[in-house]
Amino acid sequence: MAFSGLGLHLGNLSRLSDAQTRSISPENFTGEKGKGGMSVDGPAARQARDLGQGWKVSPYVVVEPGATFTLADIAGQGAIQQIWMTLARGRLRHSILRIYWDGQEHPSVECPAGDFFACGWEEFAQVSSLAVCVNPGRAFNCYWEMPFRKRARFTLENRSEEQLTVYYQINYALTDVPEDCAYFHAQFRRTNPLPYKDVYTILDGVKGAGHYVGTYMAWGVNNNGWWGEGEIKFFIDGDGEFPTICGTGTEDYFCGAYNFDPHVAHGGQGQSRYQEFTTPYSGLPQVIRPDGVYKSQQRFGLYRWHIPDPVRFRSDLRVTIQALGWLQGVKEARYLPLQDDIASVAFWYQTLPTAPFPALPGPDYLEIG
Repeated sequence: MAFSGLGLHLGNLSRLSDAQTRSISPENFTGEKGKGGMSVDGPAARQARDLGQGWKVSPYVVVEPGATFTLADIAGQGAIQQIWMTLARGRLRHSILRIYWDGQEHPSVECPAGDFFACGWEEFAQVSSLAVCVNPGRAFNCYWEMPFRKRARFTLENRSEEQLTVYYQINYALTDVPEDCAYFHAQFRRTNPLPYKDVYTILDGVKGAGHYVGTYMAWGVNNNGWWGEGEIKFFIDGDGEFPTICGTGTEDYFCGAYNFDPHVAHGGQGQSRYQEFTTPYSGLPQVIRPDGVYKSQQRFGLYRWHIPDPVRFRSDLRVTIQALGWLQGVKEARYLPLQDDIASVAFWYQTLPTAPFPALPGPDYLEIG
């Protein structure tokens, strides 16, 4: 059951609550009641010089190269309900979002901003899902519910060599949080290229009880031909060599079929092409095509939210996916292990403390070539 003032849907939207709504933005850095729009010396003060206080004096912040900016630092008990952000100037892969819960020294969320919002290739892709929306022009929205009991701290690091201009708003409620509410987590990983016959790890090292709620992948193909034969596997609560959950293929896990290609699905009829789609729980919102349908160097952005079907674990969780292609031989087709550029974000809820994440690679390794 949703707790007071949070988790509202059309069925209970009319219910009253004692929760207190607050919002943090460059026009109110603390989120305090009655303290919005008071700036007199913000970055747009010159544009508002004939209007004065209260007239959009501080709509954005500028994060210098190498600097980390605190987007929000909230004391108390409640939950984040919505995040809106646009990075008007700056590199999405080199803008690192971190979220810390209840005073932990290491983050529960550490991820390039673009990948966190299901837009991992530093190019705009429109996304329409329940958890994440990406809208024109390059507007990022997140609706994952994020409870906290003592403190919530958001930071954004600029690892690029240019200024980062950030417009943002973090909407939240101050209210009691029940004991059975877990904490939101998101972890980014990238391997480029994946070594031959290696299995890509989406998530590992998780300790505690919780549930896995989503996957985003930015997948760059380094071979010709179809690339998505690989199976995703969930190793739950001590699973050894074999997992509890084993999918049937990459496009199947992301709720598609037959290569995301209507030509293949309909027996060779029509033009062969990858078909983008974006739905509440899954999507292939981005296909970057350098030359042809099955040529090397194509790039894909995919998401799968386990909102109605979370993967629950009691002690530990590991998630992997195979990079497996389809080699069309003269006599017989066969599978081909791939050496692709694969990045991912795993989304899950769990109890604290959070195990430290693997070290985030440096900017050169994260660079999109």
